[in-house]
Amino acid sequence: MNGAPPAGGGGHAVVRVRSAVAALVAAAVLGLVTGRFVLPPPPGGVDGSVPASSSSSASASASPTDAPDASATPGAPGPVTTENLLEPTAFRPEVPVGRIHVTDRYGDGFYANSACTGEKTLTQTLGVPGAHFRGLTTSLRTDPDDPTWATDKVDQVAREVVAEAPSPSLAQDFTERLLQEQVTCQKQPPGHWVYGRTTTVRFAPDVTASWMGTYEGLLNTTGRAPEVEEPCGGVAVLRNGSHYGVLEVHTCLGTAAMDRVVRTALSRL
Repeated sequence: MNGAPPAGGGGHAVVRVRSAVAALVAAAVLGLVTGRFVLPPPPGGVDGSVPASSSSSASASASPTDAPDASATPGAPGPVTTENLLEPTAFRPEVPVGRIHVTDRYGDGFYANSACTGEKTLTQTLGVPGAHFRGLTTSLRTDPDDPTWATDKVDQVAREVVAEAPSPSLAQDFTERLLQEQVTCQKQPPGHWVYGRTTTVRFAPDVTASWMGTYEGLLNTTGRAPEVEEPCGGVAVLRNGSHYGVLEVHTCLGTAAMDRVVRTALSRL
């Protein structure tokens, strides 16, 4: 055979069409068998509280190395869901994953604005209708009014609040306002707990996080956090495009662990 098509070629054209259709059908069947065709996740998020569950979730937190490419990836658009929140694996190895329970809810509530700034709800601060709240605790005993809070503070690993703003520019405005609240706690009378200096993480121009470590009152001898001591947890304000949030880490993480957790939270947001 020399490979040249016969004159007219009508019969071969029909065969080619039938072969192409057969190939598409076979590919579709193969996709269903191998699971390569995946339905998109449902839009929207959680409505109301979700009972606390153990941390044996199949989904793992994205690592800092999975962060968006700063040169190519725009900030996240679209609705925020529970998929944008931290998983227990983010706190490994400092906290065994099997000890952490997750509770989610959607609505309004107090976030990580501490007593030194005057506690308010997210609606009172930003005028937004609601957000996703996630509590990560080492106990199933939680506040009946807000199940994302552990009854005993010592059982609280972390708490995260995330939401979507109408636009990236408004998300930036929200994060600046939320961060300014936290910065107020960087200077407190000696003996009072205090936040340390602000560390900024930037994956892209509109994918950023700012976090501060927490220092107990015994370490605050000058009205500010000591530079030579390690923090014990801390707070972060995050933004990814139109998504924004606040993460409060209660478990005692040092500088390296806090930076890792914040980067993981930012890569998920």
